Amino acid sequence: MTRGDVHLADPAATLAVGARLAEVIRPGDVITLSGPLGAGKTSIARGLLAGLGLAGEAPSPSFAIVQPYDPPEVRFPVLHVDLYRLDGPDEMLELGLDEALFDAALLVEWPDRAGPDAWPDALRLTLAIEPDGARRLTWDAPAAWERRWS
Repeated sequence: MTRGDVHLADPAATLAVGARLAEVIRPGDVITLSGPLGAGKTSIARGLLAGLGLAGEAPSPSFAIVQPYDPPEVRFPVLHVDLYRLDGPDEMLELGLDEALFDAALLVEWPDRAGPDAWPDALRLTLAIEPDGARRLTWDAPAAWERRWS
């Protein structure tokens, strides 16, 4: 497991992280996005989806829970998932996310709602809001991500 962190000075830097992720993500990958409300989780997802070809702004999946994106709007299927409204891991089965991993990538906001054992091979990104309003991005990259993300 590789760990690291970086200072993100402004919203453009947060979107740029997503664009960088678009260069290395593949079907079957899971990227989790943690942090408080307003920290930039959806901004990273929007940058990634734009990097995969999405024209226009991606909506937050807060109410839909799962927002799918399919070719031709993106290079390969991606599910943008927001688990904030889930009450616990038992509700995960209804979403069918494990089956989606055969040909899609998952971007999962609020992954703690899925339980501590969900997606052990995920690239785990955590955002924190700094006192000056900037963001601190911390990551844990398992072996499957070590050569792709640093």
